[in-house]
Amino acid sequence: MKIVLAAPRGFCAGVNMAVDSLELTLKHFGAPVYVYHEIVHNQYVVEMFKSKGAVFVDSIDEVPRDSVVMFSAHGVSPEIRSAAKARNLTALDATCPLVTKVHLEAIRYAKGGYTIFLIGHEGHDEVIGTLGEAPDAIILVEDEDDVDKLTVADESKLALLTQTTLSVDDANRIITKLRARFPSIESPPKGDICYATQNRQDAVKTLSDDADVVVVLGSQNSSNSARLKELAEERGRRAFLIDGPQDLSIDDFSANDVVLITAGASAPESVVQETIEWLKAQFDASVELATVREESVHFPLPKPLRAIAKEAAKVAE
Repeated sequence: MKIVLAAPRGFCAGVNMAVDSLELTLKHFGAPVYVYHEIVHNQYVVEMFKSKGAVFVDSIDEVPRDSVVMFSAHGVSPEIRSAAKARNLTALDATCPLVTKVHLEAIRYAKGGYTIFLIGHEGHDEVIGTLGEAPDAIILVEDEDDVDKLTVADESKLALLTQTTLSVDDANRIITKLRARFPSIESPPKGDICYATQNRQDAVKTLSDDADVVVVLGSQNSSNSARLKELAEERGRRAFLIDGPQDLSIDDFSANDVVLITAGASAPESVVQETIEWLKAQFDASVELATVREESVHFPLPKPLRAIAKEAAKVAE
């Protein structure tokens, strides 16, 4: 067996920032630290933080008054921020800056009197947060069929935004149809889909042609990880979306398979390596690194945590 290890893969800058933020918050404030929704959509990461004292909640009402709460990388609506303030919570925000960008765009367009078409998946944490910024101005568009059903009072003031973790190809198909139907529709000068989402999809497109099987490390509720599996399947490859090697069976592979391994933007490198070791043990697999694109993006910690990190560094000295 030959393993082709895709690069880039795994943690993006936003996930790194969110994970580092929660680590620092737990060290500084001590357990419990409450987290509104999963810090990132990965079960391994969530369980690791639970073991350290993080408590994940789906309602601010579950957080005791005067406690510490962290908002996840996917962002929250103004309503959630207000509810946290009303409960006198110390709120720390680990929202990915790329998600914040979409929120600010939604606010700007809504203030300008635009109707906004948000391309995304209903119920996704990121979409819920973005919708909350301008609920009366945003219409969710999930697929191309939705475009045919759209009705707006003023077609001269339309804008489109996208969830950051979408399939690039799927989003472009919807955008093309929106532009064909509404030629004057506006969009931000720079697209909303995350650089890491696009890079990981490009790697699968480039490398899967020479593979028999594609293994994607990531959780089932991770939108960008699910897109990687779907992309591989669209290209005629057997594909698996797994949290770790425990989700695989020897029967899933043949001894002479070429296996492409990648990871969604919220999957840690440790589970990638565990999966490689499992395949090595079962099939005497060799590993070849295949780099499609280099990444150097870094997001700083949220401002309140930067001060805490600076103080901790002084103490360590």
